[in-house]
Amino acid sequence: MDSVLRVQGRIGPRTLLITTAALPLTGWTVHALALHRRLAATRKDPLTGLLRRDSYTARARRLLARHGDDTTVVMVDADHFKAVNDTMGHAAGDAVLAAFGTRLSAWAGPRAAVGRLGGDEFAVVVELPAARREQRLAQLVRMLNTPVVLDGGRTVDVAASVGAATPAAVGSRDLTVLQRAADAALYDGKHSGRATVADAAHVAVPSVNGRRAGRPGTAVWGRAA
Repeated sequence: MDSVLRVQGRIGPRTLLITTAALPLTGWTVHALALHRRLAATRKDPLTGLLRRDSYTARARRLLARHGDDTTVVMVDADHFKAVNDTMGHAAGDAVLAAFGTRLSAWAGPRAAVGRLGGDEFAVVVELPAARREQRLAQLVRMLNTPVVLDGGRTVDVAASVGAATPAAVGSRDLTVLQRAADAALYDGKHSGRATVADAAHVAVPSVNGRRAGRPGTAVWGRAA
């Protein structure tokens, strides 16, 4: 009994205070980790797993600042998406959007900024040297034009319109300017099954119904759907 008392005496009130104080800190650490996971989840779109607009924008701007002229900004619209919802149901439409998210992520890689801007509109900022740009954009078009297999084995024929812009061609590293130019290029090649690449003239294309109007006579890359 005396030995037990002597051991307790060696612990002392200071040690007990430190031990007691550590308990809530451990609980707070668990809470903080859980909070971090929830915050990380809010940065991503739950359907596609892609970044939401704000998180995408922040990451895209960092990539543009870091890699400059080696970056490419890509805008993507799913073609005839409303028809999929109307004829096959919203579950099929969700499956198409989720498939597009997976394909865009696989194409761009983990270092890119890949976001769902809303509805069936997506954006990518990726480091892409000029020597590989044509080949890689054509690859993206092929991936996005591959039918989507639904639960039960049904398939949906899908397609996407793709526009791209680079700082060197547009004359700016500003994300907003690049996205507008890429969007204008996208509308030049709408439903063509090819990726349309912007030039400086696309920056001045006026907006129609909140979107950039297309400009005829622009070169396109890719393979027809």
